[in-house]
Amino acid sequence: MSEKTQTPDRSGPAHSNNNILQNALKSYDEAAKYVKMPTGIYEMLRSCKRELTVNFPVRMDDGSVKMFTGYRVHHNTVRGPSKGGIRYHPSVDLDDVRALAMLMTWKCTVVGIPYGGAKGGVVCEPSQMSVSELENLTRRYATEISILMSPEGDIPAPDVNTNDQIMAWIMDTYSMHAGYSVPAVVTGKPLSIGGSPGRSEATGRGVMFCVREALKHLKMPIEGTTVAVQGFGKVGSVAAYLLQSKGLKVVALSDISGGIYNPKGIDAYDVLRHVKETGFVKGYPGCDEITNEELLAIKCDVLVPAAMENQITAKNADKVQARIVAEGANGPTSPEADRILDAKNVFVIPDILCNAGGVTVSYFEWVQGLQFFFWSEREINVRLREIMVRSFNDVLHISKEKKVNMRLAALILAIERVAEATRLRGIYP
Repeated sequence: MSEKTQTPDRSGPAHSNNNILQNALKSYDEAAKYVKMPTGIYEMLRSCKRELTVNFPVRMDDGSVKMFTGYRVHHNTVRGPSKGGIRYHPSVDLDDVRALAMLMTWKCTVVGIPYGGAKGGVVCEPSQMSVSELENLTRRYATEISILMSPEGDIPAPDVNTNDQIMAWIMDTYSMHAGYSVPAVVTGKPLSIGGSPGRSEATGRGVMFCVREALKHLKMPIEGTTVAVQGFGKVGSVAAYLLQSKGLKVVALSDISGGIYNPKGIDAYDVLRHVKETGFVKGYPGCDEITNEELLAIKCDVLVPAAMENQITAKNADKVQARIVAEGANGPTSPEADRILDAKNVFVIPDILCNAGGVTVSYFEWVQGLQFFFWSEREINVRLREIMVRSFNDVLHISKEKKVNMRLAALILAIERVAEATRLRGIYP
């Protein structure tokens, strides 16, 4: 491949109509215009390195056998082993997994973690399956993808509808095949079998660090700044109570049941207690009930979309009243919505930066598992803060230098780093 810098055709080949993949590719193409790299590297980073589709049988509780389809995709491995979650959901498809694997490459690179991006998933409805059926499915899926998975090559983690128990089953399955315990093959495990302190709070904690840096940059006060969080789950709940602990005022929260609003403030810790007792945010006393859509338009200083993809779109972006949007979820804002928010001077902290706290502490867990040497939660939180603050300021520097928004700046930074690593390694053979 020629080392001569060219101006590649940034239109790219046609792909599926899948919205998440299209959004990921559009964002990549836009950012790539700012990066000097040969056409070959541009095309390489636009494509996934390898894709595995597996169709496998699972024995159900009634004795029947049911077929399932799963995926594992590696987007890039130039900077290190591939890293990414596994989701169990009826809507999982190959294009989703491709897009999310690409986003994982950028996320790991933005925060300087020596990983490439991967993603996996199984098409299933876990809420309709028993614990034993989920275990059977997980162990068989783990066996099927074990041709890619290893502590040196591909390290899965939890994602939508998967948790530390699922990771424990995957780790045990891999270890049974190896003949000895291999804790570093997955992250997000229970503490008792090699998980890391601070992992469960890491993504939400990273959101908090990013919001705090954004407030500092925008010269906004911390005390009394108002926050609305869409998605009071593993990420949103932690972000809400940690932001509250720093002096911000939570005014709206929501989950799948709907939302609650109180301009005088809501105690996020007490809502967490309410959710543990009832299962949902809805019904929390002293608040007005609102929809998830209405929450996005609430008057607040900071909006944290921490639910699912494509929540802020061209249809509702003009209604967003927040000064800061901190993306706790993956891909919550469409490219069209981004342009609207940009025109409104909304400061968006992009997902590949804002929610990278989870993969950062997953990296810590992996390192600890490889060494069988574990750190204290305080050490982990201090190291996480250092990485998140440094990464935020790296992206902010590019944003100012190139006069682009934070999302474009984060992508430019990531693509530059991966392209440079590719150039230095060369093309084999």
